[in-house]
Amino acid sequence: MNTVITIGRQYGSGGREIGKKVAEKLGIPYFDKELLARVAKESGYCEEMIRSHDERPTNSFLYNVVMDTYSFGYNTAFVDMPMSQKVFLAQFDTVKKIAKEGSCVIVGRCADYALSEFPNCLNLFIYGKEDAKAQRISERHNVSLADARDMCIKRDKQRQSYYNYYSSKKWGRADSYDLCIDSGKLGIEGTVDFIIDYVKRFENV
Repeated sequence: MNTVITIGRQYGSGGREIGKKVAEKLGIPYFDKELLARVAKESGYCEEMIRSHDERPTNSFLYNVVMDTYSFGYNTAFVDMPMSQKVFLAQFDTVKKIAKEGSCVIVGRCADYALSEFPNCLNLFIYGKEDAKAQRISERHNVSLADARDMCIKRDKQRQSYYNYYSSKKWGRADSYDLCIDSGKLGIEGTVDFIIDYVKRFENV
């Protein structure tokens, strides 16, 4: 049974590290920044350009109209679509292709929404208490706790805006996911082990 694990995460929660360790222990591919290289290869867009639009919201009011036309196949409206939306659609298509190839872990990029019709998908959200997240970011980037807190707030607002704009769900809300975990309760390794146990139970149902 192929199981795709998607991970949404608050900045500083350790979601990326957790996702990578889960993939390593399960012996399956891991996609975070790696996804961008794949998107670039398959879409023909420059990887640096894709990175500049990665998980960044758009303010275009044309988006809903364009998505309606896109859903019926290629349309001339695609030509006039803002680059941020072209990048999103390219990521959306690549996520689906990756999921069809076999079990894997995909971090961010609205992967849970892209795979909403994929039967063997587990959608997780990793969050944490503000102090714990700020401490992790402070140590990682060698900044003050105050600056770290500001970084967490800014990045999470960006991720929330992106997710809420492109998906029909709400970022970080429990009913948008199958499982939400406070990584501070169990620590990184404990959270990894908890997820692996959850995945194994899911696959045995």
